[in-house]
Amino acid sequence: MSLAAPLLRRQIYSLVGESFRAADEKLHDPFLTQPDSGIAMSASETSTPMNVNENEEQGLLDAINDRYGGVIVEVTQPMDSALFASVLSASMAQWRQQGKRGVWIKLPIQHVNLVEAAVKEGFWYHHAEPNYLMLVHWLPQGAHTLPANASHRVAIGAFVMNKNREVLVVQENIGRLRGTGVWKFPTGVVNEGEDLCAAAVREVKEETAIDSKFVQVLAFRYEICALSVPQ
Repeated sequence: MSLAAPLLRRQIYSLVGESFRAADEKLHDPFLTQPDSGIAMSASETSTPMNVNENEEQGLLDAINDRYGGVIVEVTQPMDSALFASVLSASMAQWRQQGKRGVWIKLPIQHVNLVEAAVKEGFWYHHAEPNYLMLVHWLPQGAHTLPANASHRVAIGAFVMNKNREVLVVQENIGRLRGTGVWKFPTGVVNEGEDLCAAAVREVKEETAIDSKFVQVLAFRYEICALSVPQ
């Protein structure tokens, strides 16, 4: 296996002996990860608000930027459905121009009159709770990578070593480890119906462009609330 293969989205670095152990101590948990999925995180925990006054002046929806390149909109005030359709269309145009990814709209049950306008704009239902409905839209071309609504998600961390006993580690370009300088194993979410072994090989290939071969399962770990979507 060559560590000189071209990179896709992340940098590759090889650590051996004491250097690898030092990086592992800094990380604390090498399997801690957020996948490249464009997942919109909780606004209260991870987001940066847009300029509300500027949005109002331009006739756009107030939104919060999530750390995965998307936006979260929570409708809190009553609005005429025709007006909402117009404002939503203008907002979508701006978000496309800005290169946004996932768009999440949280509609409280009292604003159910706005659902039709959102669906006509291309939104679909993500999940529903007793007092609100969450709709979502994927702006980039191609298949979306937004997470399905589920109570459990399965992720993998790949420990890859070449013939020289060099270990493959990467740095995150998105997610909670972005910009921290932390080196970690390639990680990611297992797709629906995908075998764990195949998922490990796929994630290594997607993140580093390196072909690997699955050998064995080293460990299992369970974590509550490892991933989240807007609530």
